[in-house]
Amino acid sequence: MNETDEGVTRWRRVADKIRSAIMDGAFADKLPPETELADSFGVNRHTVRRAIQSLASEGLLRAERGRGTFVNAPARRLAYPIGPRTRFSENVTAQGRTPGGRLIRADATRADAALAALLGCAAGAPLHRLETLSVANGVPLSIATSHFSVERFPGIVRAYAETGSVTEALKLEGVSDYRRRETRITAERVHPLDADHLATSPDSIVLVSMAVDVDLDNRPVQVIRARFPADRMELVLRP
Repeated sequence: MNETDEGVTRWRRVADKIRSAIMDGAFADKLPPETELADSFGVNRHTVRRAIQSLASEGLLRAERGRGTFVNAPARRLAYPIGPRTRFSENVTAQGRTPGGRLIRADATRADAALAALLGCAAGAPLHRLETLSVANGVPLSIATSHFSVERFPGIVRAYAETGSVTEALKLEGVSDYRRRETRITAERVHPLDADHLATSPDSIVLVSMAVDVDLDNRPVQVIRARFPADRMELVLRP
């Protein structure tokens, strides 16, 4: 049997299917026997065993001698509402989980034509670029790349490093509240660097939201491109 399927190893494809089934609630507490999984996925037991070992190394599964393989993670995705006020901390707290965030990196860049149009600035204008990781109960749920005008928000990097929250950082920079003007959603294979931070399979799928936030005077505040593991999150559009 070929070890690869369209360039992706079969055991990784099986691991992704098992992970999705767990998050969908199909395997709520315990996995079926390896022979049953092998028949279901059309692979051999060795492939299934390797997939299970990979998921166990992520902490998603645990093997108990003589009893079988059990699920460690909650078998449901976190529902993430996207509407006029989209706030990670509020969304996570409302579902009984503890939010957290940290700055992965920050650097300076220049606005290309697309960013300039979205931010309402001149092409070539200096921007802050923040790469942030958001978690719930210690589990990584998203990586976001945000762009802010240096002229308008000179201290946004320091403010985020201090607060761990874009909302609180913007308050320190003079924006008391803001709203979502638009969100565009796509999906793609996870980038290798994102996979490391999200602790996910290198072949997994992420939901990608490209959004523009504006202040109460309708002035652009940030352009944010967020990536969510599709097996942990579902994006819920609300008017």
